[in-house]
Amino acid sequence: MPLAAYVSILHRASGAMMFVLLPFVLFLLEKSLTSEISFEYFKGFTSNWFVKLVILALVWAYLHHFCAGIRHLLMDVHVGVDKESGRKSAVAVLAISLPIAALVALKLFGVF
Repeated sequence: MPLAAYVSILHRASGAMMFVLLPFVLFLLEKSLTSEISFEYFKGFTSNWFVKLVILALVWAYLHHFCAGIRHLLMDVHVGVDKESGRKSAVAVLAISLPIAALVALKLFGVF
């Protein structure tokens, strides 16, 4: 399967993941905004490595979905619809979303 197909499938999967995890995001938002006590609970809850992993998955999903969405919008107006341009734009989506997600992971897990 070509790389563009993988990027397209990941675009759909990342959109579904963001939709399914929306209640989790709203829960975190509610806990962070209610009061000082709930914010402390939020900080304790988000310090768990598994929760950080879920947050990282959401960040990656958002970044990938955003970049791939721009790619699809460009293709809708007939920019980059040939095979070579499709491959290059798929590489660009991964080359942008993965390093930014890696930087967020480093920050999230306390490397810097």
